[in-house]
Amino acid sequence: MTQRVGIIGWPLTTTFSPAMHNAAFQALGMDWVYDKMAIPLDIVRLGILEPQRHGYVGINVTIPHKEEAMRYVVPDALAQMVGAVNTIDLRTMGGTNTDVAGLVTDLQANGVELAGKRAVILGAGGAARAAVVGLTQAGASVVVVNRSLERARAMVANLALSNITIQAEAQTLDDAVEQGGIDLIINATPAGMFPDVEATPWINGVPFPRGVTVYDMIYRPAQTRLMRQAEEHGGRAIGGLGMLVYQGAAAFKLWTGVEPPVEVMFAAVRGELGE
Repeated sequence: MTQRVGIIGWPLTTTFSPAMHNAAFQALGMDWVYDKMAIPLDIVRLGILEPQRHGYVGINVTIPHKEEAMRYVVPDALAQMVGAVNTIDLRTMGGTNTDVAGLVTDLQANGVELAGKRAVILGAGGAARAAVVGLTQAGASVVVVNRSLERARAMVANLALSNITIQAEAQTLDDAVEQGGIDLIINATPAGMFPDVEATPWINGVPFPRGVTVYDMIYRPAQTRLMRQAEEHGGRAIGGLGMLVYQGAAAFKLWTGVEPPVEVMFAAVRGELGE
């Protein structure tokens, strides 16, 4: 009997998860299928429960439903810390967040040291929350920067309530740069994402630190304007393709109990991107 998994989101016009997972299932000879399901904002509950009623094993949850999905599942400790669910096991109705593992695994795969480093995270949404949790757990100190400083402060305060070991603070971009000592910048905003490829989350007029590593969660385009800014200032730039694959790989193993063929998943996504 074919096992079914999938992804819900809205409008879900572009997702590479079906290609990535279906390639992995095919490579392993598994009778599994990964579907995509566009679920409007007002029926998230049904978007989770209906696949369960139709025998789906699990689903991924993408924007803008990750926080809303928390209401309809049993979130694990990690999901509770992040405040967002992106992977659900419909057999148990348990929810977790594999974005944390996806980011940290890809940083480690690219040789980025985190322990004892100072990181600036741009953004204050669900992706930024996952980055704060992952980096602080890996031993980094974190500064959260957002165009709304109050929103950044609220996010940090909320995270601190559920994680007593968190080392994060909210600052303006000017203050973070002026303080210095930045080793890593992570873009957790959509600024620069296709089709608005010339946008950047870096505020005009704020000096760009020299020699820092920039990790942009965006993977389309492969090189964002922020990544070019890093390289122009003697730094290193890493795109978010690996985070996409590794978070998917973590979900794959959760659902199937099988080690995923990560290189097959990378190749499938690169193929979809035309690389």
